[in-house]
Parts: sequence; structure tokens; C-alpha cells
Amino acid sequence: METIRQPLSQVQLELLRLFNRDVDDADWLEIRRMITRYFANKATNAADKLWEEQGWSDNTMTEWLNTHQRTPYKQP
Repeated sequence: METIRQPLSQVQLELLRLFNRDVDDADWLEIRRMITRYFANKATNAADKLWEEQGWSDNTMTEWLNTHQRTPYKQP
């Protein structure tokens, strides 16, 4: 099997340093939750910013839900 060599990112190196020690399962679970919350908050903030920039409202979402945008199938 051939190994592909790529440099590790700073984040990967920091995680490797962290896990160089023995981390118990409860701590690992909490670390995963913190990372998940971080990226979820980042995505939510980006969506909120886009929502504001575009001037979208609840009515916009209702219109999108009721708009038919599928490509019709060709009948043989």
C-alpha cells in the first residue's frame, strides 16, 4: 500500500499534541461536543448574516417552501 504524504495542518498538529496524553472517554466526548458546538455556531452566524444581507423574512421561507422548482420529467 502506498502512503500519501501531506503536511498536517496546525489544527491537526494541535490535536495530535492533545491526544499524546491519555484522555478518558468522558473528556473526549466533551471535546467532540465543544468542537461540534463551535462549528454549529459558526454556521448559524453565517446563515444569520446572509439572512440579514438578503433581507429575507419568514414570508420568504414560506414562499420557497411552496415554490415548485423541480425539473419536470420528460414523457416518453
